[in-house]
Amino acid sequence: MSGIVTARGLVKRYDRTLAVAGLDLDIAEGEIFGLVGPNGAGKTTTLRILATLLVPDAGDAEIGGASVRRNPNDVRRVLGFMPDVFGVYDDMKVWEYLDFFARCYGIPADRRRRMIGDLLELVDLGPRRDTYVQSLSRGMQQRLCLAHTLVHDPQVLLLDEPASGLDPRARVELRELLRELRSLGKTILVSSHILPELEELCTSVAIIDRGQVLAHGRVADIERRLRVGAVFRARVLVDGEALDGPRTWFAGQPDVVTAEILSDGTIEIGFHGDDEGAARLLAAAVGSGLRIVSFARAASDLEELFLQVTAPDPVVMAPPPPVPGAPTGWRT
Repeated sequence: MSGIVTARGLVKRYDRTLAVAGLDLDIAEGEIFGLVGPNGAGKTTTLRILATLLVPDAGDAEIGGASVRRNPNDVRRVLGFMPDVFGVYDDMKVWEYLDFFARCYGIPADRRRRMIGDLLELVDLGPRRDTYVQSLSRGMQQRLCLAHTLVHDPQVLLLDEPASGLDPRARVELRELLRELRSLGKTILVSSHILPELEELCTSVAIIDRGQVLAHGRVADIERRLRVGAVFRARVLVDGEALDGPRTWFAGQPDVVTAEILSDGTIEIGFHGDDEGAARLLAAAVGSGLRIVSFARAASDLEELFLQVTAPDPVVMAPPPPVPGAPTGWRT
């Protein structure tokens, strides 16, 4: 194991349900690493194992060189975990909330006072220091719980759906805060279903489904390995029935598989070429006299890759590895 967060062959069962099926991870120090997968893919179970809240049935993981199975207390010293559903104590003021958890970590009083002030400034809650927790907005409570994970200055943060329930402005603020934490030397593992935001934020991702990693690495690298095509949408400066001419032109071009007119007047193009081929297609369209207003992918790269590798018959799926101790015919 080489990264600051590594996992090899993690397995976790709940009765007859196999939640994590031989999962591997390798996360380098200083990364913002995204864990992407549909509901029930095993993301939360994986994070809870890494946070030492669940013991795996097989396999092991290390955080900062400490095993989650053999040295859970050592892991907790270098780890901050923010679950998808967190609790706050309504009858506490903001500073009291952080002070309570700092006491749990045995931080002396003089250090607590300085640390609380610094953390509240970091998460932009300084003016709310004496506000009762129950009066904070959802976004402010989310930032407070993130501050709670930082009271012992952990090297690694595990954040389970941290943007869940936040409005667009609060999500932007959270994204900027995570970037600032990375600049301070933190390694961040974040799970989320908000794919475009993960693509913009994360240095690397793992796409998981049915408890297994289907693709792992930087988004651009995964795309180069898996890309078999893309969907583009073109808007042409014509109306009504005149759109059929541009649609027919696109349909006749190299590497174009389909060309359809959508209800909003754009032309959706199924394309099996690479980026250079897409650039040639656009240049040819302009050169042919088509008045192109816009030409772009129909979805973010990460969304396309997610849909591709989690499809019922994904392009690059290998047979799942055997699960130690699983009964014959076990379904994953």
